[in-house]
Amino acid sequence: MRLNELADNPGATRPRKRIGRGTGSGTGKTSGKGHKGQKARSGVAVNGFEGGQMPLYRRLPKRGFTNIFRKQYGVLNLGRLQAAIESGKVDAGKAIDAAVLVAAGIVRDAKDGVRLLGKGDLTSKIEIHVAGASKAAVEAVEKAGGSVVLPAGAAVES
Repeated sequence: MRLNELADNPGATRPRKRIGRGTGSGTGKTSGKGHKGQKARSGVAVNGFEGGQMPLYRRLPKRGFTNIFRKQYGVLNLGRLQAAIESGKVDAGKAIDAAVLVAAGIVRDAKDGVRLLGKGDLTSKIEIHVAGASKAAVEAVEKAGGSVVLPAGAAVES
């Protein structure tokens, strides 16, 4: 194979449409835009406009709201934490917090803190500092001989 023998697969490319180049080209005169009207003009993008009819997004009822102060937590399951301890990414002898988990690559982004969930099994004795934890997760950690440390005022959620 040589550089001068390189070619695209047949049908991989097609010539660009040259508009406004005479009536014989098939796209002359109005250049495929039809006659007059808002969409024939330049710089018009009319998303959601339905020709004066009440648009769909205004016809449908609106419910609820988005809380802009909502906290988002990084999620950590017990099974994933145990796998990280066994593989040596996390030292079970030291206190485990969000920074350790992010550095080890177990939690991608701590966001507003890490929330510990009870999926999976934990056999290592650990001390873990998290922003929130489920009842099942706290019970599993305490059963293994460890402890879950929550910030002041945070309650264990079911």
